[in-house]
Amino acid sequence: MAPAPEAVRKTIEAYITAVTTGTVDEIVGLFAPGATVEDPVGSGVRDTEESIREFYSVVAGMKQTGEIYTARIAGASAAFHFRITTEAGDQTVEITPIDVMTFDDDAKITSMRAYWGPEDMVTK
Repeated sequence: MAPAPEAVRKTIEAYITAVTTGTVDEIVGLFAPGATVEDPVGSGVRDTEESIREFYSVVAGMKQTGEIYTARIAGASAAFHFRITTEAGDQTVEITPIDVMTFDDDAKITSMRAYWGPEDMVTK
């Protein structure tokens, strides 16, 4: 049985909040055991909690904001377009990926694939 759309939307919102202002534990806590992360698509799949934790440890603690532009939920899957803005010293970087996620019955993330490339990053 697929999770309720409201539960999936809540997980997506929690994901953006955790990635922008949370801790690695908060981010990883949104994932189901055995989840996978491919960010960006084509860069290789992270398929252990340790490798997912290592990946998100890079962004945890950075000064960031995020905004979801749109989300589409279909059963146990969702695609959403969003913006992440990162401040690093006197430089600001914006990235606008589209993430595609699948979810278990408890709306935990079972897979995440991020679609973006260098052309989706803007430095200000």
